[in-house]
Amino acid sequence: MDFQNQINFLKALQKNNSKEWMDANRKWYKEVRDDYITWLDKMNSRLADIDDEYYDTPGKKGINRINNNLMFHPNKPIYKDHFGAGFDKRPNTGDFYIEVGIERSMFAGGLWRPDPKRLRSLRDAIDYDGEELVKILNKKSFKKLFGGLYEDVKLTNAPKGFSNEHPHIDVLRNKTFAVACEFSSDLVLKDNFEDYLINVYREMLPFRRYLNKAVTV
Repeated sequence: MDFQNQINFLKALQKNNSKEWMDANRKWYKEVRDDYITWLDKMNSRLADIDDEYYDTPGKKGINRINNNLMFHPNKPIYKDHFGAGFDKRPNTGDFYIEVGIERSMFAGGLWRPDPKRLRSLRDAIDYDGEELVKILNKKSFKKLFGGLYEDVKLTNAPKGFSNEHPHIDVLRNKTFAVACEFSSDLVLKDNFEDYLINVYREMLPFRRYLNKAVTV
């Protein structure tokens, strides 16, 4: 994978964020995108080798569109400043996400503002055996890599049906159950980047499995 070519493309795109520029550079975009899909296919196979519950996610199904959704975010540029993709994208569960950009690059995973039904399932699971999730979140290597749950919308009081005295009330008040870690975009140019990705995947896996079990069982 020629990540340097990808980064060069993104830098040029952000200086000329328009449909006219994209149309004129469609061949370059296709070259970068196809290269990325091939690399995603490779990593898809490597992750399947280390995770016996992995959901096969070929690059073409994992890659995100480079267009911003202007219907919901009309003030954003036409095109994103990154290439994003998901691995292990089992329907209705939280995948493992990678984003390679020029301003920031990151790994993330979990459930971003799940719908009410799945949110209730998560909270019921935490009510039943939340100590298991807390143990994962408090693991030294996990905290070093991700810090903790992604900071997002959080209830002021206990969710309906739960007490403010609940031992896991701080976790229950969350509406997003996800973690993320940013990394320098220069890392993608290093020989150990793929191994780093796999290490992050392994560290996040117990967290994602807990969440996905809660919303599917």
